[in-house]
Amino acid sequence: MNLKEEKYNKYALVREMMETPEIIRSFDPGTAAKFAETAKLRKGLFLTGEGSSRIFPAKRAIYSSLKKDFTLPVITEGCTQAEEYNLSDYAVFAASNSGQTKEVIRLTTSLKKQKHSAVFGLTANPKTKLEEIASATHVLKCGKENAVAATKSVVEQGLFYDSLLRKLRGEKMEGLKELSEKTEQALTTKIEAGMTEIIRKASVIYFAGRNNGVAEELSLKTNEITRKKSAFLEGTFAVHGIEEVMDRSEVLIWIEPFSAEQEKFNECLIKGVGMNIIAVSSKKTIFPTIIIPDGGQYAEYVQLAAGWNILVETGISLGINLDKPIRARKVGNEYIPE
Repeated sequence: MNLKEEKYNKYALVREMMETPEIIRSFDPGTAAKFAETAKLRKGLFLTGEGSSRIFPAKRAIYSSLKKDFTLPVITEGCTQAEEYNLSDYAVFAASNSGQTKEVIRLTTSLKKQKHSAVFGLTANPKTKLEEIASATHVLKCGKENAVAATKSVVEQGLFYDSLLRKLRGEKMEGLKELSEKTEQALTTKIEAGMTEIIRKASVIYFAGRNNGVAEELSLKTNEITRKKSAFLEGTFAVHGIEEVMDRSEVLIWIEPFSAEQEKFNECLIKGVGMNIIAVSSKKTIFPTIIIPDGGQYAEYVQLAAGWNILVETGISLGINLDKPIRARKVGNEYIPE
């Protein structure tokens, strides 16, 4: 996709996606410093929210944290289930772009009634209910999103958690200019017409990959952008039973495939089921592959941008209004004051 052609630039969704490289470039690595001072006094971090505000930002934070020497646990769960947990020893970060998500407000209110003093808000809008009740709140710099599907805000939320974890570890957050450039490249990479046609015709679009938020977030975006059914198949789930009910009309998009598992996927899904597999990777695979830049320590941001690119091309090929789903709403479950 690009901003030069009218078929793309007429959509707020595309324009907001294309703002992401500059959001990355201008991100302040010191953003989370004041929150880190309080968080480091707790025994762990609990990252919550609903939908896109939790899936990529929180799961990427957990994934990147587990790849390093242990400092403190980082966990996530949806807000309603989290109400059943004892979070007294955790610094809680509750993300809601609108600042009005009902589940987020309910959990935050409950924790404040319990005298929890480290419940922080993360939102894209100032002067919201979340900011009113949280211990402190960070308002994102990306600005309001007009498209229903959240995009640029998801990336900035991820960067916020990244800066928080690095501050807790005493690490510097460097390389954002290079990440910005690689993200823009992933967004604008030309997707082969044949690949788009395979995805466009698919009855179901599966996403496989690591449990780092990328493939799962893209599964959600598939529903909003292409109006097709989708599912996230974590790790190697795709070859552990679900192949029994798959069929050749479906497609699997595999984000950065595990080298050790490619032959197994080929055997079970391509030869066994007769379906197509398309890989998104920084290196060649045995499948038709969309090659993207190697984002290194920030690889997940580049992978997410590449996935957006694929979904936009698919949605446009289907003649869909990318900005206006029929049932999906900008705020899935909005808090309404009594």
